[in-house]
Amino acid sequence: MQDLSFFKGKRVFLTGHTGFKGSWMSRILVTNGAILTGFSLMPPTEPNLFELADISDKMTSAIGDIRDEEALWEAFSNAQPEIVIHMAAQPLVRDSYKEPAYTYETNVMGTVNILECVRRYGKVKSFLNVTTDKVYKNNEWQWGYRENEPLDGFDPYSNSKSCSELVTHSYKASFFADSMTAISTARAGNVIGGGDFATDRIIPDCVRAAKKGEDIIVRNPNSTRPYQHVLEPVFAYLMIVEAQYKDPSLASWYNVGPDDCDCVNTGDLVDLFCEKWGNGLSRLDKSDSNGPHEANYLKLDSSKLKTTFGWCPTWHIEETIFRVCEWTRAYFNGESIPDVMDKQIKAFVNQVNQYK
Repeated sequence: MQDLSFFKGKRVFLTGHTGFKGSWMSRILVTNGAILTGFSLMPPTEPNLFELADISDKMTSAIGDIRDEEALWEAFSNAQPEIVIHMAAQPLVRDSYKEPAYTYETNVMGTVNILECVRRYGKVKSFLNVTTDKVYKNNEWQWGYRENEPLDGFDPYSNSKSCSELVTHSYKASFFADSMTAISTARAGNVIGGGDFATDRIIPDCVRAAKKGEDIIVRNPNSTRPYQHVLEPVFAYLMIVEAQYKDPSLASWYNVGPDDCDCVNTGDLVDLFCEKWGNGLSRLDKSDSNGPHEANYLKLDSSKLKTTFGWCPTWHIEETIFRVCEWTRAYFNGESIPDVMDKQIKAFVNQVNQYK
């Protein structure tokens, strides 16, 4: 059962709270009574979900750079957290080719900096580092990667997240092996949902095309990815955080991805969006032969998460795209975004609990 009452009154420190996934996480935590402090750069887009979600006055929002050790420590020590969720990152593959040094500084040293805060403070009970499905050495296999596969991302983004995993492993072994601080990482698949306004992501591209009534340009229609609604990993993160808080022996490395039936190629994903959106929306394939290297085939095996916690994915890909369209229509129509977010969160939790 997904019972969020655990978080009522808990002091939580969340990095990357102004991002797409961080905004959904923040909305869930503050509406369930967590004493939340966020640390992040300013929202990365305009418009952005953080402002639309109406949560800034319900939490402590510290604006700063994860690379700034002093600013991070000041916010962290003021928050006095018992739970830390690290989501701050430079998250885009193509941007990592343009700014590799910045990507490594943010994704690797940012992880070092937050773990240093946890080490110095000494009272954190549960720490989760959120990474990505791209941490694995990609052999273009037709089956999903497991947690014991080699970590060796190809591009600067993927590789920096592999390094972030290794940093976490080292800190856990070096400083927390005999402590009561439970430390895990979660490697999530491609996350989609309402409120993502980023550049160079397929669902935001679909939304922008729908707004303009234009064809959706698809760069790599045959690339298969583990697409999942943003609430899938967010609730999995909260599940891990709570479980290891109560039982530190559950701390480990976990994949969070959809079942095989929901690992679709980008072309099929866009076709499904067009079907759910209607209004004659269609796709236009334009392969970018001069673009940087990107994996063609990538899946996760989430058996460990399922076996350990009894977890399973909740929304299949058709439901996921329906929810994206539902959120987007509400946004285009000027409806209350907090209301539509809360509606979707409630629907997700109800469906989770029906399965149990």
